[in-house]
This record gives sequence, C-alpha cells and structure tokens, in this order.
Amino acid sequence: MTTLNPTLEAVTQRIVERSRGQRAQYLQSIAAQRTAGTQRAGLGCANMAHTTAALSASDKLKIHAERAPHVGIVTAYNDMLSAHQPFEHYPELLRSAARRMGASAQVAGGVPAMCDGITQGESGMELSLFSRDVIALSTAVALSHKVFDAALMLGVCDKIVPGLFMGAVQFGHLSTIFVPAGPMTSGLSNDAKSKVRQQYAQGLVGREALLESEAQAYHSPGTCTFFGTANSNQMLMEIMGLHLPGSSFVNPGTELRQALTEAALARALANTGRTGQNAVCMADIVSERTIINGIVGLLATGGSTNHTIHLVAMARAAGVLIDWDDFAELSAAVPLLARVYPNGSADVNHFHAAGGMGFLMRELMNNGLLHTDVTTVMGQGLQAYTQEPWLNQGVLAWRDVPAQSGDLQVLRPVAEPFSTDGGLRLLQGNLGRSVVKVSAVKPEHRVVRAPAVVVSDQQDLLALFNAGELERDFIAVVRYQGPRANGMPELHKLTPPLAVLQDKGFKVALVTDGRMSGASGKVPAAIHLSPEALADGPIARVQDGDMITLDCERGILQVEVDEATWAARTVQHPDLSHNAYGTGRELFGLFRQHASTAETGASPLFNA
Repeated sequence: MTTLNPTLEAVTQRIVERSRGQRAQYLQSIAAQRTAGTQRAGLGCANMAHTTAALSASDKLKIHAERAPHVGIVTAYNDMLSAHQPFEHYPELLRSAARRMGASAQVAGGVPAMCDGITQGESGMELSLFSRDVIALSTAVALSHKVFDAALMLGVCDKIVPGLFMGAVQFGHLSTIFVPAGPMTSGLSNDAKSKVRQQYAQGLVGREALLESEAQAYHSPGTCTFFGTANSNQMLMEIMGLHLPGSSFVNPGTELRQALTEAALARALANTGRTGQNAVCMADIVSERTIINGIVGLLATGGSTNHTIHLVAMARAAGVLIDWDDFAELSAAVPLLARVYPNGSADVNHFHAAGGMGFLMRELMNNGLLHTDVTTVMGQGLQAYTQEPWLNQGVLAWRDVPAQSGDLQVLRPVAEPFSTDGGLRLLQGNLGRSVVKVSAVKPEHRVVRAPAVVVSDQQDLLALFNAGELERDFIAVVRYQGPRANGMPELHKLTPPLAVLQDKGFKVALVTDGRMSGASGKVPAAIHLSPEALADGPIARVQDGDMITLDCERGILQVEVDEATWAARTVQHPDLSHNAYGTGRELFGLFRQHASTAETGASPLFNA
C-alpha cells in the first residue's frame, strides 16, 4: 500500500480540525434529509398529481406506485454556449434510457449559463462571478420538490459546475452524478491564436484577421480546448469522483459520448440503492479528502486560478473550510505533470490522447499524492479512475490506460515532471494576500520590482497602452475590481498588451483585487488580492510611482513606502455608482453588498 505524502496528510488533518463545527452541521442536515425509501411517500396526492401531470401513463404508474427510482435532471443547456449546446438533446435521451431501465426521469429545472469569453471586457462580465451563486440557488429550487431519488447535473463551464455543485451538495442525500458534454475538436492552435491577439493589440493586424483567428479556434459544439476554468471543472469532477471514469474529455456527438451519458444514468440509478446495490449519495462522496484530491488535481494539471475562489466556495457548501495556505502548501508538494495551454502548446484533446485523467490519477495515486480511501460514484476507492472508456463491439467498456504517456511533451509521470511543484503560490506582504500562477511564467519573469501604475478600471490601463505611455518597467495596480466593488470581473483583456510589453524586454506585472482568466498566462499576476480596495484594503492606498516588489519565488508582495508616510495616507474611494446600473447589474446589489472575501469564496451565500 502506498504511503500518503506527509504534506497531504498534514494539510488534510488541519482542514478536518478547522472544519469540524461546520462539517458536523452540514452532515446533520443531510442526515435529517435521508429517509427510509423515497421522499415521495410523504407527499400528498395533490402534490404528486402536479409532479406527474405532464408525464406519460407508464411514467405516472412507476412514480405513483413508487416501484422505481425517479431522476431529476438539472440542465445548463443553451445553444449560445458551444460547451452547452450538446445538452439540447440530453433530456430526451435520458428519459428514453430511463424507461428502458425501468425508471423515470424529468427535467427538474434549468440554470443560467453565461460565457466569460463573450463578456470579456464588457459590463456583463460583472455578473459572471455571481452567476455561480444564482446557479446554486436555481439548483436548490430545482431539487426542492422532494420527488427525486437521484439527480444528474448537466453543466460544463466556468461558474456553472461550481454553482451546480454548491446547490446539489445541499441535497447530498441524493444519488448525484455530473454529466459532461466534452470538448470541441482541435482547431487553430492556442499558440497561433495568442500570437494574433498580440499582433492585434499592437495594431499589426486588423479586426478581420483577429475574428478569423478566433473563429478558427472556437469553431464547433463543445468546450473551448484550452485548459481554463471550464476544462478545470471537468478535471475536478472526475478526480473528485463525481464523473464516470475517463468521461471528461470525450468529444460531443460521438457514439462513445452517448454511451457514457446513458451509463451515467445507469450508475445514478444503481447508486440509489433501490436496485440491490448499496446506496451512494453525494454526501458520501464529498469529504475533506475529496476536496484535497481536487486541489491536487488542479495543481498537477496547472489548472485555473479561478478555483482558488470557486473550490473554496464549493468546499464551504459542504462544511469544509479551506484557504490559500492549503493551496500553497500542497503546491510545494505536488509536481506539475501536464502542459496544456496556457502553460504549454497542447490542448485538452492532446492531453486526453496522451493518457488523460486515467494516466494522471494513476501516477498521483502510486506516489501517495491522492487520498484513495474515498467514495466515488463508482463505489469505494479510485482504482476505477485509472481506466479509460471505449466501445467494445459497440458496448461501453473500460480498460487500463497505457503504462507510458503517449506524449511526454503533454503528460508526464511523477518521476520526470515538468516542474517539481504545482506552480500556484501565495503572495503576502503589506498589500495583503493574493495568489499567483507561475506554471506558464518563465523563471526570469517571476521577480519584478518596479514603480506602480495605478488605475481603477482596466480600460484606463488599455488607454495608456494604446497611447504608448507604458513603454517601461512597471507594475500595473488595477483596483476596485473586487466582488464588492463590481462583482470581480476577469481582466483577461489585459493579457495581450502586458505580454507585448514583456516581450519587448520590459519588467511588467499585474496586481489586482480582481480576477484574471482561468487561462492566466505568462505575465506574473498577483490576483484576488484581499482585502479588496472597497473594503479599505491596502491596495486602496497605493499611489503612482510607489515601488512594489512582486516576488513569486519568496512569496512576497510588498509596497516600499515608509510606515509613517503609509499611515498618513487617507483613502477616498472613487464614485463606483456606474457599476450598479445597466446590463442587469441593478439586480445584483445585494450580492455585491454581502459578498465575502476572495479567499473565502467571494460568495454572498456563505459569508460568515
């Protein structure tokens, strides 16, 4: 038996102790919801009539007689998001499959799904983070009818999976499985796309060339193929045991994808315990060890920085308290085993072909870097997750992944990692606490000491770049971008111009209380700075020209101003009223007002 890595063991024990009170409260709530048999037995006749009014006669009979399990589908379908478009036909597929399996299924509810790629740099991005909490609330509404034995969560992208998780875990007594749709096939390479973006930022190519490049990259149904938040979500659901093994990165519209979707339903039905097997519910799966496994997966793959917020909120929804110290300590112990854009040139299809999640999880397990004493949708342990799905004469089966990586430029064993650490660092100093992802940042760019250029809107920094006023060493301080100020939008539009300046030889970096894209790239960025400016965080006191040290190697984020001068500075917040109106922002005032800090999940739902 492989010995667990001592850092994992120590961090896990610390989380268990820290979470003891809230975890006990969560488990007590779930225990109260676990009832013998189905909850439908306690509903009145009128309640049941409403439930089944639109169903077929055979489905009505099954539900009224309570002879078979009933599955609730929560879907994030819309056909504007390429990643969610494949879900259009899932409900009918699942309803038909349920009938063949002697069960029944209904769409319990839909949840919103917005695209950060569409709203980047626009006012709609200020709704993005809080859409996660709306999705959590919508999921709770969908499952509140007390008529389901199992639930299938249909979602893929940035805020959708965290929101579905946060809502579904409140119904942890249900047999729940997350059902992915898969990534689009590979298009224009990520390196080529990034090059055109930088050329456009410099005025070397026009909008027509940029649009053509983007359209070649994002070209068909399925998830965007870079390793941003959406694909990090899929990795997380698999390594946390809430997906079927090997199902995360199978392309849409394939026979294998359909077979996996039907198999997810079959497994959910089996896990209700009504088919002769032991019941396996979501609360049985999600634990402190499960959350640790998720963090390890995030670090080993160089996943999205957004999960230093989302995974915190997801864990809190299950009564598990994690913080950035946990991420940082684990990052020092977990090697980087994958290079997928932005920390490499490959995309998730290449990762999957090289051995994918099965290879990755086997390597981590065999080296004591995953908790194996966990429950998954497949039962006890993680051994099933070292296999990959395939069609054996048209029938879904699983087989061991190859012993060797199919491409060492994309996926490596623990014995020869791309880096000995996971590339996520905690930065601390007199500016507060923030995180930085260095897996795509070259070593020579990881320490920057330069004067501050201070703005309160990303458009102001872009204007300075376009005016040629940033041709020098500097650290961009972009503040009033936190959850309470404007909903904490991603600042991905800043990546191309900062990368251009870095390529010219200037020392540049970013410090912000906002977010970067889940595909944070080659420019060092101290993000999610807490406390935020609007909460009177130290970032609000920084002035143009202040010397700042951003040191990714030593974990330092420091402004070099003497204490007396610093203490004498007063803070006068700018007028942020424009953040409260237009594009539906009027409706999110309560969310902004009650949002917690980034390190505690930036959520109004779990603001202790």
